[in-house]
Amino acid sequence: MADGNSLFGVHGAALAVRSQRLSLLASNIANAATPGYKARDLDFETAMKQVSNGMGANQAAENSVGYRIPISPSLDGNTVELSTEQTLFAENAVQYRTSLAFLEGRISTLKRALKGE
Repeated sequence: MADGNSLFGVHGAALAVRSQRLSLLASNIANAATPGYKARDLDFETAMKQVSNGMGANQAAENSVGYRIPISPSLDGNTVELSTEQTLFAENAVQYRTSLAFLEGRISTLKRALKGE
């Protein structure tokens, strides 16, 4: 795997991709009232497929970014639908924490192994 993920499996790459997605969703939420702002999102599945094919997590995330098509477009050209963005942000945050918890457990196991416990 790319980015040195052999030690942590796919979870290291997943954490990096989810982190970039959190940034995009936070940007969408912050720009909910900005006229003409186009909401963007990252296709996590596509990014992870690219990672499994040997691409680095950051590059895969950048390649998987696209614009969201709104359900009900606003008159000022802004495509952010705040409730959608907040829901996606919360879901992604939970998934991020899950990946982080797995990695913390893996690191803890490795530390114990190195100490001979």
